Amino acid sequence: MPVADLALRFDPAVVVLSYLTAVLASFVALDLAQRVRTTDAVIRRVWWLAGSLSLGSGIWAMHFIGMVALRLPFPVGYDTAITALSWMAAVGVSAIALRVAAEDKLTPARLATGALSMGAGICGMHYIGMASLELAPSIRWNGWLVAASAAVATGASAAALLIFFWLRRLSARRARWGQLAAALVMGAAVAGMHYTGMAAAGIAENSVCLSVSSLEGDNLDHLVAGATLALLLLTLFTSMLDARLRRRAHRLQQSLRRATTELAEQALRDPLTALANRQLLDDRLGHAIARSQRSGASVALLMLNLDGFKPVNEAFGHAAGDAVLREVASRLQAQARSDDTLARIGADEFVLLLEGESGEAVLAQVAQRLLDSLALPLSINVAEGDQPLRLTASIGIALHAGTEVPGRTLIAQAGSAAQAVKRGGGNGFAFFEAHMQDGVRDQLELARDLRAALEDGGQGLCLHYQPKVSGATARVLGVEALLRWQHPQRGPVGPGSFIPVAERFGIITALGDWVIDEACRQMAAWRDEGLRLRVAINLSVQQLRQPEALLQRLQQALARHQLDASQLSCEITESVAMEDAAATERVLQRLGDLGVSLSIDDFGTGYSSLAYLRRLPVSQLKIDRSFVQDLETSADARAIVKAVIELAHALGLEVVAEGVETEGQAAVLRAKRCDKLQGYLYARPMAADALVAWARSPEAAQAGVIFDDTPGFTEST
Repeated sequence: MPVADLALRFDPAVVVLSYLTAVLASFVALDLAQRVRTTDAVIRRVWWLAGSLSLGSGIWAMHFIGMVALRLPFPVGYDTAITALSWMAAVGVSAIALRVAAEDKLTPARLATGALSMGAGICGMHYIGMASLELAPSIRWNGWLVAASAAVATGASAAALLIFFWLRRLSARRARWGQLAAALVMGAAVAGMHYTGMAAAGIAENSVCLSVSSLEGDNLDHLVAGATLALLLLTLFTSMLDARLRRRAHRLQQSLRRATTELAEQALRDPLTALANRQLLDDRLGHAIARSQRSGASVALLMLNLDGFKPVNEAFGHAAGDAVLREVASRLQAQARSDDTLARIGADEFVLLLEGESGEAVLAQVAQRLLDSLALPLSINVAEGDQPLRLTASIGIALHAGTEVPGRTLIAQAGSAAQAVKRGGGNGFAFFEAHMQDGVRDQLELARDLRAALEDGGQGLCLHYQPKVSGATARVLGVEALLRWQHPQRGPVGPGSFIPVAERFGIITALGDWVIDEACRQMAAWRDEGLRLRVAINLSVQQLRQPEALLQRLQQALARHQLDASQLSCEITESVAMEDAAATERVLQRLGDLGVSLSIDDFGTGYSSLAYLRRLPVSQLKIDRSFVQDLETSADARAIVKAVIELAHALGLEVVAEGVETEGQAAVLRAKRCDKLQGYLYARPMAADALVAWARSPEAAQAGVIFDDTPGFTEST
């Protein structure tokens, strides 16, 4: 007579615990699936291994907790080897799941293969685990329920894979809630498979457990469950910590990207007005011309020069001038369209780049709107109160209509047209015409040849040096480096001709870099001959607007020639120093930290704020030659020079007077305790080798210049 099967009873609390274990394992699996998709191969393998162990142990633990929930009337135990084999099956299933989840796309073939493999693995883990419970008589299996459990396992695996890929479409915040909901569904599917499989097991009422002496029942089950839960929690914590670190790294990366973008944007913007600078204008103009040549659309350039801006600076100071320029930029920007480019390329030079506007009537209307905008009432705040101003401008218009004309030609044409308006009295506009071409062609040729000379290592360029002598002893204390150009066809070209061209066509920075290198090379050559001279070089406003590049160039040149930074002096004009005083102060401070000495050139020709002058890290002021020339005939000039010298000495600064041509001028300057004198009275600018020969010549002795008997000059600091 067959023995009746036991009516299987389960502890509800432990059943709930087994379900929660499945939910936790599913949640960890979904979280780890994102980690497995990392691009780093080593990290991907580590997470795949950790995820397989964690998820497999979780599924395996759910099975054994479910077994604990089963209340049998006899003590039970589990075969050790078979139990370990069931754990390995669970880990293998998890490895398959995470491998498929790491793919970029879930194709039907991958879904079918993954679901069948995982379903077979889960069933294998479950029934191998049941086999570790050796009963006599053996468990009788209900085939239909076994098939149903296999179907549930395969369906749950397919659902898990679909959920893996569905979560990728959600945002980070929604994905976390979606992950929780998916874990609840997956946990129910895994638990459903387990208890369907348990329902398929027929256990006789008189059964005896043959494996009771192997791994003993409840205590071992609780130990396995606790250890597995600890592994799951540890993996989940590690995964969450990794996700948090990744989010923080992503935020830092975004912040760095934003900061880099802002720095790059600042490098392409005029620091005073925040408009595009010459570099950005050149880039956009180049792209506009390229588009024009492809499509035939027109490109127009309007060059705007303010009329009478210099007197504003001289009358009210550079702070007022800066306020005027910012207001001009604001008014012009209000007239520009969103896709137009408005740039400031000089002290009072603005350029408006227009695309798609070809009609002269339309461009004339644009120019007139700009003039009308500038003509609106304007007042600036000065010490005497609000000062009303009326601004006018000269506008030159150049048009590009799909031809081969380069951008720099267009700028030169617009500039020539603006100059034609200015010569006619200003406050108007003019289109570029052919008769203006001569001046444009000459500028373009000079710019082309100057650029070629620099690319050829400075061929034709050289520095001449003019001595600075002590006012008290006539000892040579240093020299000023002055740039000269021997053009291969034109012969000598004066700085007054090629420096403005270099500034207009964006060559001045490269030219300044060449001067730095050449001056340092010459100082090193003199040093090797036993001479030690301080050399002063002039810096342009464009170099000061690129402080990082300037500092790097100075550091590299000094290091390459093994020079002390104190041997080099940098001179900037008063107008440049005051153009953007706050920015200039920062740049000069960094130059001073480098160790080079700093000097304000052409002092007295502009308007300096004494508050800023006191804060600038300069060691020297140079009195402009226009005051020196009148010293013998003008009481006003003598009073101004005396005031400048006393002011400089009160601030602890040296004073250099340039343009000294007569003994009478030198006598006045010495009487007023001017520290250094420079001019034709002592020597004209001369080449490096000629300077050494001059220092030992009767001409120098006749001028009263003193030098040591030992080879070389001495330098007083």
